[in-house]
Amino acid sequence: MPRQVWLCASLALAGSLAAPLCAQKAWTWAELRDRFQASNPTFHAAQLNVDEARDQEITAYLRPNPDYTLTTDGNQFAPHEGVWQPFSGTLFINNISYLHEREHKRELRLQAAQANTHVTEFQRDDQLRNLLFNLRSGFVQALQAKAVLEVARENLAYYDRTLEVNRLRFKAGDIAQVDLDRLELQRIQFQSDVLTAETNLRTAKIQLLMLLNDRTPVAQFDVTGPFDFQETLMSLQDLRDSAVATRPDLQAAIRSVQMAKVSHQLAIANGSTDPIFSGWWTHNGSFSNPQAINTLGVAVSIPLRIFDRNQGEKARTEVDIRRNERLEDASRAQVFNDVDSAYVTLENNLALLRPYKSTFLALASRVRDNVSFSYQHGGASLLDFLNAQNDYRTVQLNYVNLVGAYLTAAAQLDLSVGKEVIP
Repeated sequence: MPRQVWLCASLALAGSLAAPLCAQKAWTWAELRDRFQASNPTFHAAQLNVDEARDQEITAYLRPNPDYTLTTDGNQFAPHEGVWQPFSGTLFINNISYLHEREHKRELRLQAAQANTHVTEFQRDDQLRNLLFNLRSGFVQALQAKAVLEVARENLAYYDRTLEVNRLRFKAGDIAQVDLDRLELQRIQFQSDVLTAETNLRTAKIQLLMLLNDRTPVAQFDVTGPFDFQETLMSLQDLRDSAVATRPDLQAAIRSVQMAKVSHQLAIANGSTDPIFSGWWTHNGSFSNPQAINTLGVAVSIPLRIFDRNQGEKARTEVDIRRNERLEDASRAQVFNDVDSAYVTLENNLALLRPYKSTFLALASRVRDNVSFSYQHGGASLLDFLNAQNDYRTVQLNYVNLVGAYLTAAAQLDLSVGKEVIP
Protein backbone atom coordinates (compact mmCIF):
# COMPACT_ATOMS: atom_id res chain seq x y z
CA MET A 1 0.00 0.00 0.00
CA PRO A 2 2.75 2.57 0.78
CA ARG A 3 4.38 1.68 -2.53
CA GLN A 4 1.18 2.46 -4.42
CA VAL A 5 0.85 5.77 -2.61
CA TRP A 6 4.46 6.67 -3.50
CA LEU A 7 3.83 5.81 -7.16
CA CYS A 8 0.71 7.97 -7.34
CA ALA A 9 2.52 10.88 -5.71
CA SER A 10 5.39 10.58 -8.18
CA LEU A 11 3.03 10.60 -11.15
CA ALA A 12 1.22 13.63 -9.78
CA LEU A 13 4.50 15.48 -9.25
CA ALA A 14 5.68 14.61 -12.79
CA GLY A 15 2.39 15.85 -14.21
CA SER A 16 2.65 19.13 -12.31
CA LEU A 17 6.19 19.68 -13.63
CA ALA A 18 5.37 18.71 -17.22
CA ALA A 19 2.33 20.99 -17.50
CA PRO A 20 4.29 24.29 -17.51
CA LEU A 21 6.67 22.87 -20.11
CA CYS A 22 3.82 22.28 -22.55
CA ALA A 23 2.10 25.58 -21.81
CA GLN A 24 2.15 28.25 -24.49
CA LYS A 25 4.26 31.35 -24.08
CA ALA A 26 2.31 34.35 -25.34
CA TRP A 27 4.68 36.96 -26.76
CA THR A 28 3.77 40.64 -26.97
CA TRP A 29 4.89 42.78 -29.90
CA ALA A 30 7.67 44.43 -27.90
CA GLU A 31 9.02 41.04 -26.80
CA LEU A 32 8.88 39.68 -30.34
CA ARG A 33 10.68 42.74 -31.69
CA ASP A 34 13.50 42.48 -29.15
CA ARG A 35 13.80 38.74 -29.69
CA PHE A 36 13.89 39.25 -33.44
CA GLN A 37 16.74 41.74 -33.26
CA ALA A 38 18.67 39.34 -31.05
CA SER A 39 18.22 36.24 -33.20
CA ASN A 40 17.49 37.09 -36.84
CA PRO A 41 20.51 36.04 -38.98
CA THR A 42 19.77 38.50 -41.79
CA PHE A 43 19.94 41.44 -39.39
CA HIS A 44 23.13 40.08 -37.83
CA ALA A 45 24.70 39.83 -41.30
CA ALA A 46 23.82 43.51 -41.89
CA GLN A 47 25.45 44.40 -38.57
CA LEU A 48 28.63 42.62 -39.69
CA ASN A 49 28.68 44.86 -42.76
CA VAL A 50 28.85 47.84 -40.40
CA ASP A 51 31.71 46.23 -38.47
CA GLU A 52 33.60 45.70 -41.73
CA ALA A 53 33.08 49.34 -42.68
CA ARG A 54 34.49 50.47 -39.33
CA ASP A 55 37.55 48.27 -39.88
CA GLN A 56 38.05 49.94 -43.25
CA GLU A 57 38.43 53.26 -41.42
CA ILE A 58 41.58 51.87 -39.80
CA THR A 59 43.00 50.94 -43.20
CA ALA A 60 42.10 54.30 -44.70
CA TYR A 61 44.01 56.27 -42.05
CA LEU A 62 47.22 54.23 -42.12
CA ARG A 63 50.45 56.01 -43.02
CA PRO A 64 52.58 54.65 -45.89
CA ASN A 65 55.24 52.20 -44.74
CA PRO A 66 58.89 53.24 -45.16
CA ASP A 67 61.04 51.14 -47.51
CA TYR A 68 64.38 49.65 -46.50
CA THR A 69 66.87 48.50 -49.15
CA LEU A 70 70.24 46.79 -48.59
CA THR A 71 72.54 47.04 -51.62
CA THR A 72 75.99 45.55 -52.08
CA ASP A 73 78.32 46.51 -54.93
CA GLY A 74 82.00 46.46 -55.90
CA ASN A 75 82.49 42.71 -55.70
CA GLN A 76 85.24 41.49 -58.13
CA PHE A 77 83.92 38.40 -59.88
CA ALA A 78 86.92 37.72 -62.23
CA PRO A 79 90.76 38.10 -62.00
CA HIS A 80 92.32 41.13 -63.64
CA GLU A 81 96.02 41.27 -64.57
CA GLY A 82 96.62 38.38 -62.27
CA VAL A 83 94.95 40.05 -59.31
CA TRP A 84 91.79 38.68 -57.82
CA GLN A 85 90.53 40.24 -54.57
CA PRO A 86 86.78 39.65 -54.78
CA PHE A 87 85.69 41.38 -51.52
CA SER A 88 88.32 44.04 -50.95
CA GLY A 89 86.26 46.80 -52.59
CA THR A 90 82.80 45.71 -51.55
CA LEU A 91 80.27 48.46 -50.87
CA PHE A 92 77.32 48.04 -48.49
CA ILE A 93 74.53 50.58 -48.93
CA ASN A 94 71.66 50.80 -46.43
CA ASN A 95 68.79 52.83 -47.92
CA ILE A 96 65.61 54.04 -46.23
CA SER A 97 62.89 55.88 -48.20
CA TYR A 98 59.50 57.28 -47.24
CA LEU A 99 56.55 58.55 -49.33
CA HIS A 100 55.23 61.84 -47.98
CA GLU A 101 51.52 62.31 -48.76
CA ARG A 102 50.44 65.87 -49.36
CA GLU A 103 47.09 67.69 -49.59
CA HIS A 104 45.64 65.83 -46.55
CA LYS A 105 45.17 62.56 -48.43
CA ARG A 106 45.12 60.51 -45.25
CA GLU A 107 42.51 62.69 -43.61
CA LEU A 108 40.33 62.66 -46.72
CA ARG A 109 40.55 58.87 -46.96
CA LEU A 110 39.43 58.67 -43.34
CA GLN A 111 36.52 61.03 -43.96
CA ALA A 112 35.45 58.98 -46.99
CA ALA A 113 35.65 55.75 -44.95
CA GLN A 114 33.66 57.30 -42.09
CA ALA A 115 31.01 58.51 -44.53
CA ASN A 116 30.84 54.98 -45.95
CA THR A 117 30.36 53.64 -42.42
CA HIS A 118 27.45 56.03 -41.85
CA VAL A 119 25.86 54.96 -45.13
CA THR A 120 26.29 51.30 -44.18
CA GLU A 121 24.68 51.94 -40.78
CA PHE A 122 21.66 53.57 -42.38
CA GLN A 123 21.44 50.71 -44.88
CA ARG A 124 21.44 48.28 -41.95
CA ASP A 125 18.69 50.32 -40.27
CA ASP A 126 16.71 50.35 -43.49
CA GLN A 127 16.99 46.59 -43.78
CA LEU A 128 15.84 46.30 -40.18
CA ARG A 129 12.92 48.60 -41.00
CA ASN A 130 11.74 46.26 -43.75
CA LEU A 131 12.35 43.13 -41.69
CA LEU A 132 10.36 44.58 -38.79
CA PHE A 133 7.52 45.34 -41.19
CA ASN A 134 7.48 41.66 -42.21
CA LEU A 135 7.53 40.68 -38.55
CA ARG A 136 4.74 43.15 -37.69
CA SER A 137 2.64 41.90 -40.61
CA GLY A 138 3.08 38.31 -39.41
CA PHE A 139 2.20 39.39 -35.88
CA VAL A 140 -0.99 41.09 -37.14
CA GLN A 141 -1.89 38.02 -39.19
CA ALA A 142 -1.55 35.85 -36.10
CA LEU A 143 -3.73 38.20 -34.03
CA GLN A 144 -6.27 38.36 -36.84
CA ALA A 145 -6.33 34.58 -37.15
CA LYS A 146 -6.90 34.31 -33.39
CA ALA A 147 -9.76 36.83 -33.58
CA VAL A 148 -11.34 35.02 -36.55
CA LEU A 149 -11.00 31.71 -34.69
CA GLU A 150 -12.70 33.20 -31.64
CA VAL A 151 -15.59 34.51 -33.75
CA ALA A 152 -15.89 31.20 -35.59
CA ARG A 153 -16.00 29.22 -32.35
CA GLU A 154 -18.56 31.61 -30.85
CA ASN A 155 -20.74 31.31 -33.95
CA LEU A 156 -20.46 27.50 -33.89
CA ALA A 157 -21.32 27.34 -30.18
CA TYR A 158 -24.31 29.66 -30.66
CA TYR A 159 -25.51 27.66 -33.65
CA ASP A 160 -25.09 24.37 -31.77
CA ARG A 161 -27.28 25.68 -28.96
CA THR A 162 -29.91 26.77 -31.46
CA LEU A 163 -29.62 23.47 -33.32
CA GLU A 164 -30.16 21.52 -30.10
CA VAL A 165 -33.36 23.49 -29.44
CA ASN A 166 -34.61 22.72 -32.93
CA ARG A 167 -33.82 19.03 -32.51
CA LEU A 168 -36.11 19.07 -29.49
CA ARG A 169 -38.72 20.88 -31.58
CA PHE A 170 -38.44 18.17 -34.24
CA LYS A 171 -38.96 15.43 -31.67
CA ALA A 172 -42.01 17.32 -30.46
CA GLY A 173 -43.33 17.57 -34.02
CA ASP A 174 -42.97 21.34 -34.18
CA ILE A 175 -40.79 21.37 -37.34
CA ALA A 176 -40.47 19.07 -40.32
CA GLN A 177 -37.60 16.71 -41.09
CA VAL A 178 -36.53 18.78 -44.10
CA ASP A 179 -36.14 21.87 -41.92
CA LEU A 180 -33.99 20.00 -39.44
CA ASP A 181 -31.88 18.60 -42.27
CA ARG A 182 -31.29 22.08 -43.64
CA LEU A 183 -30.26 23.24 -40.18
CA GLU A 184 -27.86 20.29 -39.86
CA LEU A 185 -26.30 21.09 -43.25
CA GLN A 186 -25.85 24.75 -42.31
CA ARG A 187 -23.64 23.68 -39.40
CA ILE A 188 -20.95 22.53 -41.86
CA GLN A 189 -20.28 26.14 -42.82
CA PHE A 190 -19.63 27.19 -39.21
CA GLN A 191 -17.46 24.13 -38.55
CA SER A 192 -15.50 24.87 -41.73
CA ASP A 193 -14.89 28.41 -40.49
CA VAL A 194 -13.35 27.02 -37.30
CA LEU A 195 -11.06 24.59 -39.13
CA THR A 196 -9.95 27.24 -41.62
CA ALA A 197 -9.21 29.72 -38.83
CA GLU A 198 -7.15 27.10 -36.96
CA THR A 199 -5.12 26.42 -40.10
CA ASN A 200 -4.54 30.13 -40.74
CA LEU A 201 -3.43 30.66 -37.15
CA ARG A 202 -0.98 27.80 -37.33
CA THR A 203 0.42 29.11 -40.63
CA ALA A 204 0.87 32.61 -39.18
CA LYS A 205 2.74 31.19 -36.18
CA ILE A 206 5.04 29.17 -38.45
CA GLN A 207 5.85 32.34 -40.40
CA LEU A 208 6.71 34.18 -37.19
CA LEU A 209 8.92 31.35 -35.97
CA MET A 210 10.79 31.43 -39.27
CA LEU A 211 11.45 35.16 -38.92
CA LEU A 212 12.60 34.64 -35.33
CA ASN A 213 14.89 31.76 -36.37
CA ASP A 214 13.18 29.75 -33.64
CA ARG A 215 12.59 25.98 -33.52
CA THR A 216 9.92 26.10 -30.82
CA PRO A 217 6.99 23.75 -31.57
CA VAL A 218 3.99 25.64 -32.89
CA ALA A 219 1.79 24.30 -30.10
CA GLN A 220 4.04 25.98 -27.53
CA PHE A 221 4.19 29.37 -29.27
CA ASP A 222 1.57 32.10 -29.10
CA VAL A 223 1.25 35.87 -29.44
CA THR A 224 -0.90 38.36 -27.61
CA GLY A 225 -1.76 42.01 -28.02
CA PRO A 226 -4.62 44.45 -28.53
CA PHE A 227 -6.65 43.70 -31.65
CA ASP A 228 -8.40 47.05 -32.01
CA PHE A 229 -8.03 50.43 -33.70
CA GLN A 230 -7.38 54.01 -32.64
CA GLU A 231 -9.87 56.71 -33.54
CA THR A 232 -7.32 59.49 -34.03
CA LEU A 233 -4.18 59.85 -36.13
CA MET A 234 -1.26 62.25 -36.25
CA SER A 235 -1.51 64.98 -38.86
CA LEU A 236 -0.11 64.21 -42.29
CA GLN A 237 2.42 67.03 -42.08
CA ASP A 238 3.77 65.75 -38.76
CA LEU A 239 4.15 62.30 -40.26
CA ARG A 240 5.97 63.74 -43.27
CA ASP A 241 8.36 65.72 -41.08
CA SER A 242 9.04 62.69 -38.92
CA ALA A 243 9.70 60.52 -41.98
CA VAL A 244 12.17 63.03 -43.45
CA ALA A 245 14.04 63.09 -40.14
CA THR A 246 14.09 59.33 -39.48
CA ARG A 247 13.75 57.30 -42.70
CA PRO A 248 17.09 55.42 -42.90
CA ASP A 249 17.02 55.04 -46.70
CA LEU A 250 16.69 58.81 -47.09
CA GLN A 251 19.45 59.38 -44.54
CA ALA A 252 21.65 56.93 -46.44
CA ALA A 253 21.01 58.89 -49.65
CA ILE A 254 21.96 62.15 -47.91
CA ARG A 255 25.14 60.60 -46.53
CA SER A 256 25.96 59.22 -49.97
CA VAL A 257 26.03 62.77 -51.33
CA GLN A 258 28.44 63.78 -48.57
CA MET A 259 30.61 60.72 -49.28
CA ALA A 260 30.67 61.58 -53.00
CA LYS A 261 31.86 65.12 -52.19
CA VAL A 262 34.65 63.80 -49.99
CA SER A 263 35.62 61.32 -52.71
CA HIS A 264 35.85 64.22 -55.17
CA GLN A 265 38.13 66.11 -52.80
CA LEU A 266 40.27 63.01 -52.45
CA ALA A 267 40.46 62.63 -56.23
CA ILE A 268 41.74 66.21 -56.49
CA ALA A 269 44.28 65.54 -53.74
CA ASN A 270 45.43 62.36 -55.47
CA GLY A 271 46.29 64.46 -58.50
CA SER A 272 48.99 66.26 -56.53
CA THR A 273 52.65 65.23 -56.33
CA ASP A 274 53.90 63.17 -53.40
CA PRO A 275 57.70 63.36 -52.95
CA ILE A 276 59.78 60.41 -51.80
CA PHE A 277 62.56 61.19 -49.33
CA SER A 278 65.50 58.77 -49.19
CA GLY A 279 68.62 58.46 -47.08
CA TRP A 280 71.47 55.94 -47.12
CA TRP A 281 74.68 55.00 -45.34
CA THR A 282 77.56 53.21 -47.00
CA HIS A 283 80.84 51.66 -45.87
CA ASN A 284 83.80 52.30 -48.21
CA GLY A 285 81.45 54.31 -50.28
CA SER A 286 83.28 57.27 -51.85
CA PHE A 287 85.38 56.79 -54.98
CA SER A 288 86.47 60.41 -55.12
CA ASN A 289 87.56 60.52 -51.47
CA PRO A 290 89.62 57.48 -50.44
CA GLN A 291 89.40 58.57 -46.79
CA ALA A 292 85.57 58.54 -46.79
CA ILE A 293 85.03 55.01 -45.59
CA ASN A 294 81.62 55.72 -44.03
CA THR A 295 79.35 58.05 -45.98
CA LEU A 296 75.81 59.38 -45.82
CA GLY A 297 73.55 60.36 -48.70
CA VAL A 298 70.09 61.87 -49.15
CA ALA A 299 67.76 62.19 -52.11
CA VAL A 300 64.33 63.57 -52.97
CA SER A 301 62.27 62.00 -55.75
CA ILE A 302 59.47 64.15 -57.14
CA PRO A 303 57.15 62.55 -59.74
CA LEU A 304 56.38 64.88 -62.62
CA ARG A 305 52.57 64.89 -63.03
CA ILE A 306 52.69 65.89 -66.69
CA PHE A 307 50.32 63.35 -68.23
CA ASP A 308 48.57 61.64 -65.34
CA ARG A 309 46.99 64.20 -63.04
CA ASN A 310 44.10 61.91 -62.05
CA GLN A 311 41.81 63.67 -64.52
CA GLY A 312 39.50 60.66 -64.94
CA GLU A 313 38.78 60.22 -61.24
CA LYS A 314 38.21 63.95 -60.81
CA ALA A 315 35.62 63.94 -63.58
CA ARG A 316 34.02 60.68 -62.42
CA THR A 317 33.63 61.76 -58.80
CA GLU A 318 32.16 65.09 -59.88
CA VAL A 319 29.53 63.24 -61.92
CA ASP A 320 28.98 60.91 -58.96
CA ILE A 321 28.04 63.91 -56.80
CA ARG A 322 25.30 64.91 -59.23
CA ARG A 323 24.09 61.31 -59.49
CA ASN A 324 23.78 60.94 -55.72
CA GLU A 325 21.98 64.29 -55.49
CA ARG A 326 19.40 63.02 -57.98
CA LEU A 327 19.06 59.81 -55.97
CA GLU A 328 18.50 61.86 -52.83
CA ASP A 329 15.70 63.77 -54.57
CA ALA A 330 14.16 60.49 -55.67
CA SER A 331 14.39 59.07 -52.13
CA ARG A 332 12.76 62.17 -50.69
CA ALA A 333 9.91 61.93 -53.20
CA GLN A 334 9.51 58.23 -52.38
CA VAL A 335 9.24 59.05 -48.67
CA PHE A 336 6.40 61.50 -49.28
CA ASN A 337 4.66 59.02 -51.58
CA ASP A 338 4.90 56.21 -49.02
CA VAL A 339 3.63 58.35 -46.15
CA ASP A 340 0.73 59.81 -48.15
CA SER A 341 -0.35 56.41 -49.49
CA ALA A 342 -0.22 54.72 -46.08
CA TYR A 343 -2.06 57.63 -44.46
CA VAL A 344 -4.91 57.54 -47.00
CA THR A 345 -5.25 53.77 -46.64
CA LEU A 346 -5.41 54.08 -42.85
CA GLU A 347 -8.03 56.83 -43.04
CA ASN A 348 -10.18 54.72 -45.36
CA ASN A 349 -9.98 51.77 -42.96
CA LEU A 350 -11.03 54.01 -40.09
CA ALA A 351 -13.96 55.32 -42.12
CA LEU A 352 -15.18 51.73 -42.54
CA LEU A 353 -14.46 50.62 -38.98
CA ARG A 354 -16.28 53.42 -37.15
CA PRO A 355 -19.84 52.51 -38.32
CA TYR A 356 -19.14 48.81 -37.75
CA LYS A 357 -18.16 49.41 -34.14
CA SER A 358 -20.85 51.97 -33.38
CA THR A 359 -23.80 50.40 -35.25
CA PHE A 360 -23.40 47.27 -37.36
CA LEU A 361 -22.03 44.87 -34.74
CA ALA A 362 -24.79 45.52 -32.24
CA LEU A 363 -27.41 45.58 -35.02
CA ALA A 364 -26.33 42.22 -36.43
CA SER A 365 -26.35 40.64 -32.96
CA ARG A 366 -29.81 42.04 -32.20
CA VAL A 367 -31.24 40.85 -35.52
CA ARG A 368 -29.78 37.37 -35.06
CA ASP A 369 -31.17 37.00 -31.54
CA ASN A 370 -34.61 38.35 -32.46
CA VAL A 371 -34.97 36.20 -35.59
CA SER A 372 -33.75 33.11 -33.70
CA PHE A 373 -36.32 33.72 -30.97
CA SER A 374 -39.05 34.30 -33.52
CA TYR A 375 -38.18 31.14 -35.46
CA GLN A 376 -38.17 29.01 -32.33
CA HIS A 377 -41.65 30.29 -31.53
CA GLY A 378 -43.00 30.03 -35.05
CA GLY A 379 -42.87 33.73 -35.87
CA ALA A 380 -40.19 33.55 -38.58
CA SER A 381 -39.43 31.25 -41.45
CA LEU A 382 -36.43 28.93 -41.73
CA LEU A 383 -35.02 31.09 -44.54
CA ASP A 384 -35.21 34.16 -42.31
CA PHE A 385 -33.38 32.29 -39.56
CA LEU A 386 -30.59 31.10 -41.87
CA ASN A 387 -30.19 34.54 -43.42
CA ALA A 388 -29.92 36.14 -39.98
CA GLN A 389 -27.22 33.63 -39.00
CA ASN A 390 -25.27 34.30 -42.19
CA ASP A 391 -25.63 38.07 -41.84
CA TYR A 392 -24.27 37.98 -38.29
CA ARG A 393 -21.40 35.74 -39.38
CA THR A 394 -20.58 38.04 -42.31
CA VAL A 395 -20.66 41.22 -40.21
CA GLN A 396 -18.45 39.73 -37.51
CA LEU A 397 -15.88 38.42 -39.99
CA ASN A 398 -15.92 41.69 -41.95
CA TYR A 399 -15.23 43.61 -38.75
CA VAL A 400 -12.35 41.34 -37.76
CA ASN A 401 -10.86 41.54 -41.25
CA LEU A 402 -11.21 45.33 -41.25
CA VAL A 403 -9.37 45.56 -37.92
CA GLY A 404 -6.66 43.33 -39.40
CA ALA A 405 -6.47 45.57 -42.47
CA TYR A 406 -6.22 48.61 -40.19
CA LEU A 407 -3.36 47.10 -38.21
CA THR A 408 -1.59 46.12 -41.43
CA ALA A 409 -2.02 49.66 -42.74
CA ALA A 410 -0.69 50.97 -39.41
CA ALA A 411 2.38 48.77 -39.87
CA GLN A 412 2.70 50.16 -43.40
CA LEU A 413 2.56 53.69 -41.99
CA ASP A 414 5.28 52.81 -39.47
CA LEU A 415 7.33 51.45 -42.37
CA SER A 416 6.86 54.63 -44.40
CA VAL A 417 7.75 56.91 -41.47
CA GLY A 418 10.71 54.82 -40.34
CA LYS A 419 9.61 54.36 -36.75
CA GLU A 420 6.56 53.25 -34.79
CA VAL A 421 3.97 56.03 -34.79
CA ILE A 422 0.98 53.78 -34.01
CA PRO A 423 1.67 51.37 -31.10
